[in-house]
Amino acid sequence: QVQLVESGGGFVQAGGSLRLSCAASGSIFKMTMGWYRQAPGKQRELVALITSGGTTNYADSVKGRFTISRDNAKNTVYLQMNGLKPEDTAVYYCNAKWVVLLTPYDYWGQGTQVTVSS
Repeated sequence: QVQLVESGGGFVQAGGSLRLSCAASGSIFKMTMGWYRQAPGKQRELVALITSGGTTNYADSVKGRFTISRDNAKNTVYLQMNGLKPEDTAVYYCNAKWVVLLTPYDYWGQGTQVTVSS
């Protein structure tokens, strides 16, 4: 069992920046780590992910503005968010996925609120 704890959310004006952190209770070395978000009344959506090998993938809506990174030594994943827009307002969740002996594991954090004012 891996526990994920997000931090770094808050209130920011449009155009501003925030950096989210996700600290894991165990090693993330072999895990694909991701950030998802859910706005009120909407489904949870993928924002960005980074594989164990460092390959990244972003939602079209955040490309060029957000950057995901990982520090395996600290068991932490980051999401640098620049040029924030009101439509980025959501609860942001950290996710960890890995497969052990063909068994998939999927862990979620409790979420951190990001609010962007216009």
